[in-house]
Amino acid sequence: MTDIPRAAEVAVIGAGSVGIAVAYSLVRRHGVRDVVLVDALEPMSLTSAQSGENYRNWWPHPTMTAFTDASIDEMEAIDRESGGRLNMTRGGYALVTRRERPADLIRELERGYANSPGSIRLHESCATSYQPPLRGPWSAAPGGVDVLLERGLIRRHFPSWADDVATVIHVRRAGSISAPQLGQFMLERLRAGGARVLRARVRAIDGGAPFRLELETEEGVRQLQAGRIVDAAGPFVRDIAAMLGEDLPVRCVFQQKIAFEDRQGAVPRQMPFTIDLDPQTLAWSEEDRELLAGDPATRYLVEPLRGGVHCRPDGAPQGRWIKLGWACNDAATDPHGEPPLDPQFPDTVLRGASRLHPGLAANLGRLPRGARHYGGWYAMTDENWPLIGPLATPGAFVAGALSGFGSMAACAAGSLCAAWVQGERVPVWARALGLERHGDAALMAELVAAGRGSL
Repeated sequence: MTDIPRAAEVAVIGAGSVGIAVAYSLVRRHGVRDVVLVDALEPMSLTSAQSGENYRNWWPHPTMTAFTDASIDEMEAIDRESGGRLNMTRGGYALVTRRERPADLIRELERGYANSPGSIRLHESCATSYQPPLRGPWSAAPGGVDVLLERGLIRRHFPSWADDVATVIHVRRAGSISAPQLGQFMLERLRAGGARVLRARVRAIDGGAPFRLELETEEGVRQLQAGRIVDAAGPFVRDIAAMLGEDLPVRCVFQQKIAFEDRQGAVPRQMPFTIDLDPQTLAWSEEDRELLAGDPATRYLVEPLRGGVHCRPDGAPQGRWIKLGWACNDAATDPHGEPPLDPQFPDTVLRGASRLHPGLAANLGRLPRGARHYGGWYAMTDENWPLIGPLATPGAFVAGALSGFGSMAACAAGSLCAAWVQGERVPVWARALGLERHGDAALMAELVAAGRGSL
């Protein structure tokens, strides 16, 4: 029988990577012992379980760069404390385009890294001192960004790519982590500090500071009184806010990935996480094109698709598995239903990825046995920035809308939200990550003009 507490100082609703990080920071950084982490599912079992397990400090805005830099700092500290438990590598992010000297992308880099002068290095000849990527320890990797502008240099270091690549932006403070290990480490520490994890569904929230939560548990309906609450419910963040009479500007978009064994060795193991920035129109036979164009559900496959198809080696450096993804879906989806996996997606993402990685085309129509097709709901704002900070209801806070960057930003999101909960100071830039930014007309106009905040 589950021990159902009757009261808590803080109730964190949602036991994904972000909710766990909030509870962890409340316990470890602020000494709050009476914390209850509430979720209807096992911790890290919904969207967090579908993580791409990547991280980077590349963003076209210095606020988001500072935010993810803070999160990477915390992940490095945890990796050191745990003896390398996060399996943290730093091969970087490679942003690839066929455009010669893309001035707009370089301006975005300069803006995003405005607080780190000298961190952008341009390589315009084969004689340059560019350090090639290695999926080795993060502590040995360089920082900053390398911009490769010479085709011969690109071919020398990335021979598996298509010959038409003209520019590579190699973000160096980026790589991969074990998201399950990060979540498990924080769970162990917060439990050891006195926090409790409660398997229950929140059905209603009444009152305010203290709040009365009506919980549906295996033993029936129970009540929990909480002095403060944190809405960290992932794709259900709007549901919890609605129980407080608030409407968050968040929608859910379902994004998919595939993972499989790269038996042909099309993707070198030292290759960084690679994003093809260029839009493309997929190659089809005339017969297939006609069939796809005739069905409203598949017509988009014969039309130009936006850039962003990505690929990276998965697992151990000596392994053979890879991951592919393409956030080409913009349609909002109800997260309460079954995951809308598209049976066409594996073929679609393979075709898209084969434009940059020609060797992957050998898998078209015959993915290796054991290949995995999966996906998760990305809770996001229109500008694709998170919501971290106070809600309109006194004593209630939110840590959500972390879209496709939940695992990499969880640590900083948890620290910032915990500081808000405890009334502590937060960095000046952190205020733009909360609801108050929607009252800043200049910032919102800037973000809309720049487009979505990330890929």
